[in-house]
Amino acid sequence: MTQISDAKKGILTDEMKHVAKIEGVSEDFILRSVANGTIVIPGNVNRDIDAAGIGAGLRTKVNATVGTSTDIVNFDEEVQKAQIAIDNGADCLMELSIGGDLDVIRNRVLDMSPLPVGSVPVYQAAIESIRRDGSVVYMTEDDLFKTIEKQAKDGIDFMAIHSSINIETLTRLKRQGRVTGLVSRGGSFMSGWIVENEEENPLYENFDYVLEIAKEHDVVLSLANGMRAGSIADSTDRAQIQELIILGELIDRSREAGVQCMIEGPGHIPINEIPTNVMIQKKMCSNAPFYMLGPIVCDVAPGYDHIVSAIGAASSAKAGADFICYVTPAEHLALPNPDDVREGVIATKIGAYAGDLATGQIDGSQDWEAQYACAMFPEAARAKRDQRPPEEEDTCTMCGNFCAVKIVNEWLDQSDSDLIK
Repeated sequence: MTQISDAKKGILTDEMKHVAKIEGVSEDFILRSVANGTIVIPGNVNRDIDAAGIGAGLRTKVNATVGTSTDIVNFDEEVQKAQIAIDNGADCLMELSIGGDLDVIRNRVLDMSPLPVGSVPVYQAAIESIRRDGSVVYMTEDDLFKTIEKQAKDGIDFMAIHSSINIETLTRLKRQGRVTGLVSRGGSFMSGWIVENEEENPLYENFDYVLEIAKEHDVVLSLANGMRAGSIADSTDRAQIQELIILGELIDRSREAGVQCMIEGPGHIPINEIPTNVMIQKKMCSNAPFYMLGPIVCDVAPGYDHIVSAIGAASSAKAGADFICYVTPAEHLALPNPDDVREGVIATKIGAYAGDLATGQIDGSQDWEAQYACAMFPEAARAKRDQRPPEEEDTCTMCGNFCAVKIVNEWLDQSDSDLIK
């Protein structure tokens, strides 16, 4: 059974109860939302993890990616990066290795992570085809489905599946043209395969088989946005919208089959287009949870794209996005190191929180311990204050005795004026 099939039968699972408790919402709300597909709870039946809810009415979640490249293969460091992401508040991980023994590193991350772990199966299928036969075009349909099934059996909780890269979307892309073409690695693998083999994408043509595997293991499908823009110039174009139409149809089929599903997108996008993208996605995909990659709101800040993405995360969360993939300072430049991962998670967490705060309140009291308790990164806050201790306990060294909050609070407390009561 899957979470969505149980919910449709009115069965409240332990995972639903856990999500309701940590989110501070009613169990009935979670039950109804999982049943109609507006909330997903990643959790492969082969793993025991801390359930996390993703979707409308919940806190915006943050995903951190780890994984080797063809140039740098260090399994210990990838596990270290995964732990750093967990320690700094990531809600989910994705293991995206393309170098070394892909089964070994995936299972190492699965074994150490108490969080949901995602993957992109076409990476492994393509890489193994290249190693075996010299090119991704020799990848077979069997390669794809065996990889999906193997990763599902290993315990992967959610998978990016590139079913919406098909002949129709590629035709739309060719007719329009782009400045930066495709920047989705999985999208480029599938595009190359389709063009060279002159055949339809097996993940689209045989989507029912994908659903069969996902349902058996209760894997959440993260329907991948292979047509996402790689530059601001290409944002929200016809190819992206064509793919979104197909994604909406696949969402309907997933729900009918009893498979949890969310939608990915849109990559590089100016800040003014974010609300429109969220609205279009929600409208066309029956309010499925929206997994935002980035979004990168300008193309001119390499080395600081974690800041660029934090701005995008805030705007996206405010507009109604449900899940944000972090961006590190190494984005577009290099494989992230442990420090990059830390900075990426922190920046994205802050951005997502800022967006969620649009409906919340800020506590302005001078109760330092209470502020630490509420802080997203309490150890960092405490360490910074302790490095430069103030003369008086209820101030900081920025203003000292001239702290505006202290002055006004003391004045108001001591005032017996009839004017201000």
